[in-house]
Amino acid sequence: MKFGIAIRNMGPQSSRAAVRECARVAESLGFDSLFVSDHLCIPPDQTEGSGGRYLDVLATLAYMAGITERIRLGVSVLVAPYRPAVLTAKQIATIQELSGERMILGVGVGWMKPEFDALGVDFRRRGPIATDTLAVIHHLWDSTSARPFSGSTVRFPAFVFEPHPKRPPIWIGGNGAAAIDRVVKFAEGWHPMLRAPDLKPAVEKLRTKMNAAGRPDPEIIVRRGMSMDDTGAARAKLDAERDAGATYFILDLGRYHDEKEFARSAEIFTSRVAR
Repeated sequence: MKFGIAIRNMGPQSSRAAVRECARVAESLGFDSLFVSDHLCIPPDQTEGSGGRYLDVLATLAYMAGITERIRLGVSVLVAPYRPAVLTAKQIATIQELSGERMILGVGVGWMKPEFDALGVDFRRRGPIATDTLAVIHHLWDSTSARPFSGSTVRFPAFVFEPHPKRPPIWIGGNGAAAIDRVVKFAEGWHPMLRAPDLKPAVEKLRTKMNAAGRPDPEIIVRRGMSMDDTGAARAKLDAERDAGATYFILDLGRYHDEKEFARSAEIFTSRVAR
């Protein structure tokens, strides 16, 4: 099992100094990856815990790429319909290039309708837009020459897509049938919100579908909050996730107060829980 850790890109804990220190701590402790979360336009009644302050995820990953050397950099998850598909692909390619190909691209369709309204995006079309964005990413990365693209929500003429680093692994968030279809068609990993008792049969079904499509078993990613006050209970929780089929565990320390609390909890996890 691989281990990632979520870093707050929201609230007062998302200062330049705090983000920098948490990223460096995560790398020094040997985590495989670090992750940030995507919101752009928080409505006034949804600001509890963040005050409405959110750093853009792609800009934050670019910043963290410049202050780290080894650790992988991910989004859990990028809400694809919030952004134009071609611009998103260019930003991802740039981060992938300048980070030394360390990016992990988690993708979801989103859920907070007021954000869609603020961005002028049709909430009802978020599924097709996300699917087209994934198709665009594959189209631009897989093409050996410039080719036009025509999807249900995106069309463009042929253009040169450079830089052209190795495509980052794609993880699909979501539990529904459409999300599963996107995993089978576009992704290397599945990032569901299911808990351990429900996760195991769902993983088995997904693996069967992947194999039938001629694709290897996907990475199964879970993101969980976990108290470090009882390391025995934390280890048992981790074992349950592993038994359910999880291959990648993202530790979410929730609303830690500062980088010192983050460092203490992260160190306990790596030394006494992860194994």
